[in-house]
Amino acid sequence: NPRFGLASTPKVVGGTDPVSSSIAAALYRTIVPEVVLVSSAAVAEAGKLTENIFRAVNIALVNELKIIFDGLDIDVWEVLDAAETKPFGFMRFDPGPGWGGHCIPIDPFYLAWKAQQAGVDARFVELAGEINTLMPRWVVRKLEIALEERGKGLAGSRILLLGVAYKKDVGDPRESPAFELLSILRQKGAKASYHDPHIPETPSMRTWSDLPPLRSQPLKRELLAAQDAVVIVTDHSAVDYEMVLEESALVVDTRGIYRQLSDRIVKA
Repeated sequence: NPRFGLASTPKVVGGTDPVSSSIAAALYRTIVPEVVLVSSAAVAEAGKLTENIFRAVNIALVNELKIIFDGLDIDVWEVLDAAETKPFGFMRFDPGPGWGGHCIPIDPFYLAWKAQQAGVDARFVELAGEINTLMPRWVVRKLEIALEERGKGLAGSRILLLGVAYKKDVGDPRESPAFELLSILRQKGAKASYHDPHIPETPSMRTWSDLPPLRSQPLKRELLAAQDAVVIVTDHSAVDYEMVLEESALVVDTRGIYRQLSDRIVKA
């Protein structure tokens, strides 16, 4: 997004002493349009953590709302569209299959650990982590129920994940919920594969070391028709979602791609 690139984002700078602060600020003023000088490196780091935690908590909130509204048979995407019409007091966050990226799933827990050292409980932070971490299992359960309604079990079913990057239109797989989904599906006996135009093959990962190397499958009508279910994990723009719906027996949509009602679409 060009609005939030290096050339348009202020840089928060705080050093371990006044000299290091001034040197760092002078360096960054040659690169970015605005430098925000704070009193210490700890304040600068806490500012970054606060940005990440703000997103983590709001992602957890909207993911929990998705589960609640699903139980009430209310479309969370329609609810968010309605809430977003207010010009004040609301900032939209969209639900998904979990959280990902290098910062949001990791940095809040660093603050929680640091708070514990100081004898303080980071209850909001830890609760957000619990909710976001459990989302892949909720998605798999929705998939299981949909397959059972069609007389199938997850074991032996062919499941295609659309997207393994942690967010739309990037090639970054770090901490993506797709890998937790792949791991759970394999544990339950499903035949899981994936398509991602930005990630041709899965990297070796410390957290999901049980996963074998996988390669992105070309997204063709024959591939889709051969699946028992397709799970939209990452909403990449390059995917032909009309073709996906035409050819798939079942689509589990975790990103709100489809707004229409269909017996082949499960919103998760």
